[in-house]
Amino acid sequence: MTPFIKKSWQKVKADFPIFSQKINGQPLVYLDSTASTQKPRAVIDAVKDFYETYYANVHRGIYTLSEKASEAYELVRQKVAQFINASSATEIIFTRNATESINLVAFTWGRQNIKRGDRIVLTEMEHHANLVPWQVLAKEKGAQLAFIPVAPNGRLDISHLDTLLAKQTKLVAFTHMSNVLGTINPAREMVRQIRKKAPQAVVLVDGAQSAPHFQVDMKKIDADFYVFSSHKMLGPTGVGVLYGKHELLEHMPPFLTGGDMISHVTLHEARWNDLPWKFEAGTPNIAGTIGFGAAIDYLQAVGMERVFSHEQELTALAIKELTAIPGLTIYGPREVKDRGGAVSFSMKDIHPHDLASILDEQGVAVRAGHHCAQPLHEILGVESTTRASFYLYNTEADVQSLANALKKAKELFNI
Repeated sequence: MTPFIKKSWQKVKADFPIFSQKINGQPLVYLDSTASTQKPRAVIDAVKDFYETYYANVHRGIYTLSEKASEAYELVRQKVAQFINASSATEIIFTRNATESINLVAFTWGRQNIKRGDRIVLTEMEHHANLVPWQVLAKEKGAQLAFIPVAPNGRLDISHLDTLLAKQTKLVAFTHMSNVLGTINPAREMVRQIRKKAPQAVVLVDGAQSAPHFQVDMKKIDADFYVFSSHKMLGPTGVGVLYGKHELLEHMPPFLTGGDMISHVTLHEARWNDLPWKFEAGTPNIAGTIGFGAAIDYLQAVGMERVFSHEQELTALAIKELTAIPGLTIYGPREVKDRGGAVSFSMKDIHPHDLASILDEQGVAVRAGHHCAQPLHEILGVESTTRASFYLYNTEADVQSLANALKKAKELFNI
């Protein structure tokens, strides 16, 4: 794909067919990329081409179509490994989504290694996907949960980390970027601190909101596990990634059993396949994975540094515009430094769901609710918020449309 060095963001937006339509008579302004992203024509075409020209199951056929499909599927694994700078493609496990990736670790490594009295350290800003699996595991094993608190400025209070890293701490799991606050946590520094204070602890990083938006490097971050999803980074739904260090994956039992994750089966026993296929039972989402490969190609053509810089500019503009609206409260750090493109807010005397509905009438799509982070909202002192989130296909005009729609909502409520 031709590099996008001189391609304007408006022309990037033109690569996404969905923006050719209108919503309620208004141009579509899509500001819910934190939940799921739109798809460029290149991704749609890659999926279409697979179904039309070389559809077949993978890993199981010696005929031309199957061999071509298998080669395309495994090529994506290599692309993912290069995208996050993993040591080997064998450290890349395909799942359905980041949630399943976390559950895979909880059900396999967790049940094998967490014992009664052990400590699992999380943060107060976690998505339910990186909270509930550990709650279930802790109850089952008699382990304890401990939490790094969120400071009033929307950042983690890392000063508490040392006191939580006792000898009984066996796992630390935290989000790289909050899907509510936009806060980017210092993953590399946190992992270093954990390695120094609690070398026995395994570290899992939820990268669902980071891998799509800025360059992540497994060798630099040094997490034991890292998870993210295709659909949050221009790819199809139903494809997730679990990165795991080879030595850990090698000793973990399989998550699901059945076809393709075995090397040999008798009526009474089975031997597991090599990595990564030991963790990939059954027919995978082949079309989605191939589409995911096209999404990675697209992002790399744009350049992840450029994507992040663009989002920071939009976030800075959004904070400036929204701060000027009386009665509107923004949650999370006000400084754009080390912040991603998710801006959650509340409007005095307007429920977030009503606000989102009014914005939709003006063609502006935002998210309203607790964003799968109810404990964090309790800490913020609100049941729910409205969230606008930005990606590479958004423009300054989209931010202005958001601000104008919010002002219109205030007029409708006579506020």
